[in-house]
Amino acid sequence: VQLQASGGGWVQPGGSLRLSCAASGSIFSINDMGWYRQAPGKQRELVARITRGGSPNYADSVKGRFTISRDNAKNTVYLQMNSLKPEDTAVYYCNVVIISRVFWGQGTQVTVSS
Repeated sequence: VQLQASGGGWVQPGGSLRLSCAASGSIFSINDMGWYRQAPGKQRELVARITRGGSPNYADSVKGRFTISRDNAKNTVYLQMNSLKPEDTAVYYCNVVIISRVFWGQGTQVTVSS
């Protein structure tokens, strides 16, 4: 299983970005899909997750600003990020669970600065 993330970049505070992550390979059924992030000098942390049925959960720090969604037909998960803050700067990693195995994408850099 390979995960290809895209959509990162630089944006000014208050701006928006949309991340995408497409899974490919020998996939029967993906359970949870999610996004994590890791800032320099910090541990990787959960940003948002979504079940196969579409139920999301979010880190408190992004509630009301970020929206996670998925397209099961395309094996793709999205993260719409609005009202971005400098503290959102990090490498963002997508993550999927297939049966009991966890797979990670390569990471995409998001930088929020003026």
